[in-house]
Amino acid sequence: YADSQETFDRVVGEARQQFVRYHQVFDGYNAYDGVHNLYYVNQNAASGPVPAEPELMTLLAWIRDLQPSLEGRVNVAMGAVLRLWHDAREAGVALPDEAALREAAEHVDMSQVILDEQAGTVYFADPELSLDLGAVAKGYTAERVAQWMLDSDMPSFIISAGGNVRMGNPPADGRTKWGVGIQDPDGAVLGLSDIVETLYVTGCSVVTSGDYQRYYVVDGQRYHHLIDPDTLMPDTDFRSVSIITEDSGYADLLSTAAFLMPYEESRAFVDSLDGVEAIWLFTDGSKTVSYTHLRAHET
Repeated sequence: YADSQETFDRVVGEARQQFVRYHQVFDGYNAYDGVHNLYYVNQNAASGPVPAEPELMTLLAWIRDLQPSLEGRVNVAMGAVLRLWHDAREAGVALPDEAALREAAEHVDMSQVILDEQAGTVYFADPELSLDLGAVAKGYTAERVAQWMLDSDMPSFIISAGGNVRMGNPPADGRTKWGVGIQDPDGAVLGLSDIVETLYVTGCSVVTSGDYQRYYVVDGQRYHHLIDPDTLMPDTDFRSVSIITEDSGYADLLSTAAFLMPYEESRAFVDSLDGVEAIWLFTDGSKTVSYTHLRAHET
């Protein structure tokens, strides 16, 4: 909501430019002229310290400090493992080679990523290591853009970034909260709603990790992109886990971590965190939520 079309166009235009910038910096698959991004670091950091964009350095330092609190479920240094799954998913005909996965899993130690924050450089002490920011980059970016928008001339907004929703101030139309729908993984069937839960919230994030968008099928079995660091295989306990908390980057990490735990462990993990709620959708179609107070409909 903006006070004029001019304000809307200006703020949204700047927000788009920020999203493009962060996309280029956090892209692990493509190079951009003059940008020392994730792809550049992965290609060159094994040979010695290499420069990284300031946004990338800030994210890597943040995740380095936060990762130990995620119960070993999220590791951005698992790039070598996740690359094998990515390539197999792109080919779409077979699973990654098991021996290759085990070999790649020997090179996922985050302590081998040496950050020199003063110099702005990254070095891989393990030359076989690779970084993958898929568990955090989108939510982190949405949070950075949201913080800028909260200080802009248009602080009443909602950002939808594909499974990552970040709300600013309440809608400027008299409502006190935004409505956010949690998608049914199987979508609309026979005219039924494809929303399994509606939340009424503001000033926070709703971030979902699920098995229903990035996957492929081998011999009739679906294999999604969320890989358990212990089994090196996609986890099969849930269809999706949604996290509700303020910071979208933190929520992105938590949704992945909670998805990759058995339910009892996942529930205890969420319950141990202040200001964090969750929705678990199970493979049998049932669901569990950690709250009751976010469901009251807004009139």
